[in-house]
Amino acid sequence: MRAPLVALPPGAVTDPDVLAAHSKDHASTCPAGEALCLVRPRSTEEVSAVLAFAHEHRIPVVPQGARTGLSGAANAIDGAILLSLERMTAILDLDEENQTATVEPGVINADFSRAVAGRGLFYPPDPSSWEMSTLGGNVATNAGGLCCVKYGVTADWVRGLEVVLADGRVLRTGRSTAKGVAGYDLTRLFVGSEGTLGVVTKIVTALRPAVEAPRTAIAFFGDLDSACATVTDVMTGGLRPSLLELIDPVGLAEVSRERDYGFPPGTNTVLIAQSDAEDTVLEGFTTAAARHGGEALIADGPEEGKLFLAARRSVGLVLEKRGAMLSDDVCVPRTRLRELVAGVGEIGRRQGVCIACTGHAGDGNMHPTIVFDAADPDETRRANEAFGDVMALGLELGGTITGEHGVGLLKRDWLERELGPVGVDVHRSLKSAFDPRSIMNPGKVLA
Repeated sequence: MRAPLVALPPGAVTDPDVLAAHSKDHASTCPAGEALCLVRPRSTEEVSAVLAFAHEHRIPVVPQGARTGLSGAANAIDGAILLSLERMTAILDLDEENQTATVEPGVINADFSRAVAGRGLFYPPDPSSWEMSTLGGNVATNAGGLCCVKYGVTADWVRGLEVVLADGRVLRTGRSTAKGVAGYDLTRLFVGSEGTLGVVTKIVTALRPAVEAPRTAIAFFGDLDSACATVTDVMTGGLRPSLLELIDPVGLAEVSRERDYGFPPGTNTVLIAQSDAEDTVLEGFTTAAARHGGEALIADGPEEGKLFLAARRSVGLVLEKRGAMLSDDVCVPRTRLRELVAGVGEIGRRQGVCIACTGHAGDGNMHPTIVFDAADPDETRRANEAFGDVMALGLELGGTITGEHGVGLLKRDWLERELGPVGVDVHRSLKSAFDPRSIMNPGKVLA
């Protein structure tokens, strides 16, 4: 028998409309249950009280940030407490000399990035949702972004965490120093755990000096193979762009129907590169593109650079207008990039569904996005089959089912195939050690 709702912290919400509004993230095809209540704590102490209560009474807890995720990890579970961290929004410390910051999980990525930029510093992780997503959510999914090709993912910039465990105890991991190898790396364990091991209430990030305003270049190709060969050429030739994005033939056709971007006739695939350093990266990029038959040019200034990126950023918005979407984020070795994008195109043709495959070409992390009519049962079936085909292809090419979106509900059934039975067994053992009553986001990541 569950404890009465009045035992929860003040401010617990049970209004059905509010709960429904907080029941899902952006993975529209993932199921969501009916939550018991929503709580919005303002402090670590309040989070601890909620988890201690939930642990005692075996009530599931679903941690939430801004719910911008794409894998269903923040979706409600029947009878669960939705634990929203949206009110924990303080930047607690910004240490310019040691180039670190301590923040609460509800801080919006873009707000934080602007705050540190005002001190002449730079926080690199920049997921596409950076204007909406929270740092806590970024940590939970180990979010990436456009600049990963040079600066890595969220885990590369997290030095320490404060985490409330399932029973309400508070754990502090890592340290603020640049180096430290005392004990197991618990910080890395919690980054990317999608709320299944505990709730992050403070984050210590590394920062770096501000970079130059990026310069942008674009290259147009008549075929996919030449564009992918250019990517390999650039990344193995000692160049380090801060961004290297690819728009595939399907994605390019979709955005071109929406708006004329002035691409040269016969353009089949586009690469966009940026460099935030005073070096020869963009010149090297244009030379590599020309070597593989591409037509490339460097933007005259920031405004033209933004125009170059507009087509890439618009792919998702254009596809969203067409119908329901299944968004994937397979990552493969760069040398298998052509096989991935071409294979995704073949899957789309075979299943009779539209699949655009744009993404972060520089690190092999692409976003095959399947568009379908959710009201058509047969098309929905084919879309789901295509989604599985894409993940299978990624694994066959030596890649992973998720480069930055996380597993959540959407890819849970594929995790064992990637990790193998021993890997899954180790995951289950860790889950049991941190959450013996399995109240933390149960059913997410692991079935």
